[in-house]
Amino acid sequence: MPRLLIDTTPLQESPDFRRLWAGLGLSSLGTQLTLVAVGLEVYALTGSSFAVGGIGIAALVPLVITGLYGGAVLDVHDRRKVALSSAIVLWVVTALLALQAWLDVDQLWVLYALVAVQHGAYGINSPARTAIIPMLVPPRSLPAANALQTLVFNTTLMVGPVVGAMLVAHWDYEIAYTIDAVMFLAALWAMLRLPALPPGTVLYAHDGDAPVVSTAPTRRPGLGAVVEGLRYLSTQPNVRMTFLVDLAAMVLAMPRVLFPAIGVVVLGGGESTTGLLTAAIAVGGVVAGLLSGGLTGIRRQGAMIVWSITVWGLGVAAFGAVLIAAGRTTPSHVLVPALVVALVALAVCGAADNVSAIFRQSILQTAAPDDMRGRLQGVFIVVVAGGPRAGDMWLGTQAHWWGEGMAALVGGLSCIVVLWLLVRWQRGFLAYDADHPTP
Repeated sequence: MPRLLIDTTPLQESPDFRRLWAGLGLSSLGTQLTLVAVGLEVYALTGSSFAVGGIGIAALVPLVITGLYGGAVLDVHDRRKVALSSAIVLWVVTALLALQAWLDVDQLWVLYALVAVQHGAYGINSPARTAIIPMLVPPRSLPAANALQTLVFNTTLMVGPVVGAMLVAHWDYEIAYTIDAVMFLAALWAMLRLPALPPGTVLYAHDGDAPVVSTAPTRRPGLGAVVEGLRYLSTQPNVRMTFLVDLAAMVLAMPRVLFPAIGVVVLGGGESTTGLLTAAIAVGGVVAGLLSGGLTGIRRQGAMIVWSITVWGLGVAAFGAVLIAAGRTTPSHVLVPALVVALVALAVCGAADNVSAIFRQSILQTAAPDDMRGRLQGVFIVVVAGGPRAGDMWLGTQAHWWGEGMAALVGGLSCIVVLWLLVRWQRGFLAYDADHPTP
């Protein structure tokens, strides 16, 4: 059993990582409340999955800009200060979301604008937090640290949407937003407790536990630094593939934009069904995370990513098939058998995505040098956050064309086709060896 259950060594090795993990976990729960509330509020205002997908466009553009530029900033400035400053902006935006709900503003453009600012700050904050992790734990513990990170994320994703949907159903949007603003204070506390972390700082050296601190590079962040990072990425096939395969999964087959409509016109249950569908992905991720102890010793990490994303695509396609079979009938009650099968399919997707995320992040953290880590983490957040947002727009558009079920079915199958075309193009990715990491 110890080899099967999740490895908690990083929590024992690093008090700084332990505090950050706990603080971000609490704030992540509040964030999930807001994500669900925003989607439900947009759908309540418009009655359109296309409009819900528009949230993705509002988020994507600022996320791409700040993610790329913010990564260059991280390779020059103290990563703790960057993470803390951007976190304060995120807290302010959450407070404004709560304010507009309390005042019953009911304006779609206000929600889009706040989402845009929120994701602009997130494009800096998330790469900063992730680039900090290799500074806090030794390389041998990075897969375990990433497993712990994905476990807490999926746990909050499992609980948050259900709680968020219940809060909206029984009270209103302002309650969900206000709770998020309060819980986000835990993240601010965790970042305040971190030591100074200029680029090159590691609290655990590669050959032991002796602290090492190096001075920050003298170059300035700017377009040249961003271009330098992208040029470096173009020469590193394995690191590049971690981004491309995830884009195939998230852009083509992320079904979350369909959930509000599915709860109304396909499976019944309204907001409660929306919360359950979102939570189902997280349930699979939590189970996979709790049983991830054996994953930390796997060497063929590229192959694990490819097969995990294949399972993701199959799960989304199966989810779409269930929706097609149920029909778009606007039921007056929950279609329990169809809902159960749909939840199982999404749980399988969540487990597969969790395994993929652990190994994609581990390859990026070990194969890339520290002086490029900030910029590559910037690209990473553009992919992992921007990809689903682009997917929201793509699947939302397809749902407008031919319904939610067909959109999910086509998305899952197209994800698998594109994935294996990428693998055929870059065959070396399947042979990636964690004991001999090559970018």
